[in-house]
Amino acid sequence: MTQDQWGTIREELNQTMGANSFQSWIEPLTYLGSENGIARFQVPTNFMGNYVSQNYGDMLLSKITRLNPSIRRIVFDAATSSASNENRASANTKTEAESLSAPAVQTKAAPQSDSLSGSPLDKRFTFDTFVVGKPNELAHAAARRVAEGGPVTFNPLFLYGGVGLGKTHLMHAIAWELRNNHPHLNVLNLSAEQFMYRFVQALRDRKMMDFKELFRSVDVLMVDDVQFIAGKDSTQEEFFHTFNALVDQHKQIIISADRAPEEIKDMENRIRSRLQSGLVVDLHPTDYELRLGILQSKSEMYARMYPGLEVEHGILEFLAARIVSNVRILEGALTRLFAFASLVGKPISMDLTQECLTDILRVSERKVSIEEIQRKVADHYLIRHSDLVGPKRVRTFARPRQIAMYLCKQLTTRSLPEIGRHFGGRDHTTVMHGVRRIEELKKQDAQIAEDVELLRRSLEA
Repeated sequence: MTQDQWGTIREELNQTMGANSFQSWIEPLTYLGSENGIARFQVPTNFMGNYVSQNYGDMLLSKITRLNPSIRRIVFDAATSSASNENRASANTKTEAESLSAPAVQTKAAPQSDSLSGSPLDKRFTFDTFVVGKPNELAHAAARRVAEGGPVTFNPLFLYGGVGLGKTHLMHAIAWELRNNHPHLNVLNLSAEQFMYRFVQALRDRKMMDFKELFRSVDVLMVDDVQFIAGKDSTQEEFFHTFNALVDQHKQIIISADRAPEEIKDMENRIRSRLQSGLVVDLHPTDYELRLGILQSKSEMYARMYPGLEVEHGILEFLAARIVSNVRILEGALTRLFAFASLVGKPISMDLTQECLTDILRVSERKVSIEEIQRKVADHYLIRHSDLVGPKRVRTFARPRQIAMYLCKQLTTRSLPEIGRHFGGRDHTTVMHGVRRIEELKKQDAQIAEDVELLRRSLEA
């Protein structure tokens, strides 16, 4: 494997792992070369080599063998040798580090730095670039309040939600706001992985007093993905004491996780209770309007990057309806689409979109059928299926029929003529008219908008 190939793999990992995990565990790796079927990497410490092997070793080996099938194994070498450090490690250190180690790793310990630096902040993740909608408006408002830097009103602020819903974005936005408007504050933003890594290293090097003093000196502590420390007793113990010390000093704590405190398995009850003592805010899955707003915001940015690149009507709406898993995949799809269209020199049409995003759209393929949509709409409006697809044009039947057509267009891959055939053999122009009419009414009639969203959520569930 060449250095260029390793660079390609690093880029892929950066996209799939997330910024915090990549910066903590992959970025420090130095590729040394490969021979006799072994790819060799240099790591700063024994602990890091063990951790990467245990948690990312299979993924790394898979990506490497795809480029070079002759490589069958990965070995990690520490930057420096210090066997005495390992002999001096405490029992707590061994228990926690061994739970993360892999037997095939060949590493040696390296000294721990005393500097207190957190995760690098992403310049893209500010309040200005955060698109607010109903699913995230409470979390956004709470984050804004904390970012003002005034007296602590709730401690901690606990943000939770699934992957790609904006937790990390809000954490970085708070940090940027505090650093720009209150430069005197010592703001530390780091992942739970980094907290554990620093803690274990301090134990190994017998620098626990330095560790305690460093972490208790911050004004604002921000910990991302706190669920990671669940089940790691020694780390939880130190986190609990750090938490209490900062609260007693009226220092602000902001925490994120992928689930609510009471749902984090193997988390100590006293820590769970502490996490629930402040404001706990859920970032709900994105709805169609929020996804569309995000796409429109990103599209405006890309329009400046790719001047003259035309995006045909309905493309953003199509993506917002089809890609519902999380915002990262949604944004990644749009990035790929603009780059692809620019490279081939074509406007972003529906055909080009489906060609470029085949894999993403296949994964996001909805299992909703036209028949199921018709059934749901008929039940919602208390009308018979025969009236929904029949010839009667009275509003009692016509409006639900148009809503059903609209949902078929948004939630299935069927063409307009196909949809028309399921509605009593209607022409595709009739379907198109119905879809456009509902798009207009959603902006004018709150009840129609509410009905459509309710039906959409029911069908997507």
